[in-house]
Order: sequence, then C-alpha cells, then structure tokens
Amino acid sequence: MTKDEVLGAILETRVVAVIRMKDAARLAGVAAALGRGGVRALEITMTVPGAVGIIRGMAGSKAPGTLVGAGTVLDARTAKDVIAAGADFVVSPITDMETVKVCRDAGVLVAPGAFTPTEIVAAWRAGADIVKVFPATSLGPQFCRDLRGPLPEVRLMPTGGVTVENARDFIAAGAAAVGLGTALVDAKSVEAGDWEALEARARRLLASLPGRS
Repeated sequence: MTKDEVLGAILETRVVAVIRMKDAARLAGVAAALGRGGVRALEITMTVPGAVGIIRGMAGSKAPGTLVGAGTVLDARTAKDVIAAGADFVVSPITDMETVKVCRDAGVLVAPGAFTPTEIVAAWRAGADIVKVFPATSLGPQFCRDLRGPLPEVRLMPTGGVTVENARDFIAAGAAAVGLGTALVDAKSVEAGDWEALEARARRLLASLPGRS
C-alpha cells in the first residue's frame, strides 16, 4: 500500500492497536481476533522479542486491508530495519528528526510522539503524517479540543491512557485516531486464548466511536 492509502485506512478506522506482548507466539491469534473485530492497524512495538522478524513475517502473510506497523522506534537505524521488513507505518514515543527523515525518504507513514504544543508543531513541521500525543493519560480529551482551534491541520493520535470507554471522547474532541494497548489487547484474554473476547472488545470500541453505527 502507498503511504496515502495507509493514512486513509488509519483515518477511516481511527484505531491503532498497540501490541507489546512478551509472548510473540500468541500474536497471530491476537491479530486475527482484532481483524475480525474491525481493527486492522496493528503496531508491533520494538519491546516485543524478535519484533523486526515478526513484522517481516506478518507483512508477508497479512490479510488484505491489514496494516502492520512498528512502534517504539527510537532511531533511524531501527526505522530502516522495520521498513526493510515491510512495516506499513512507523510510530515513536518521541520525535527523532532522523527517524522522521528516513520514513519520509522511504515513503512510509510516520507518527512521532510529542507532548507539548511546541513539540507537536515541531513534529508536524518535520514531516509527521500523524503526531502521536503521548502520554495522553496526563492530558485528556480536552487537550485535543484545545489544540484543534489553533492547529486544525495537525492530525493527532492520543496514545497512553486511551481506553475502550474513553476513546470516543478523544475522537469527539478532534483526534484523528487513537492508539490503544492493554486497554484493547487485554492480557487475561490473551493468556487464556480467548480470541472471541478480544474480537468483541474491538467491535465494541469501533461501534462506540462518533459517526459509526
């Protein structure tokens, strides 16, 4: 998929699942369950053992419409590795200018992290396609609403503290998308292999978002 197609897919579903599992063997089940529930943008963080290899394998066998991205990418070298592995998008908790440049040069969507208005604008001007507002726990939906006034062109993706229950509030406040980790990929369901519970959780999340039925 092209970068514009990846961006369009994320903006359509408005949810990125952040996967930080220690047991990579269960990842296929998680991805399939989330996909059945309608969440098709999967961010595999670099904290997952063997993350680059996992991204390579998932990118080569993913279902049509599924996006496999890399998260917690902190430097340009790692960005090059995950892009070579087939990542559709790259996410970071920080704004590293070289990482942004590598992604832009490769034509891959990049979502660097920022916290303050100054950091958010700096990330956007550097070439971010989406700015990951992190950690959103400390800010809340009102922060997004306040930013939309002076910065209507900046696409925001709050992550950290976003839950199935409050995701709609962030979207209603103007966020372009939200990132959910353990709030969506419930550890107990994963441990039990309860894929139906994960699927139901994903469906409930998407159904709650403004403009969806």
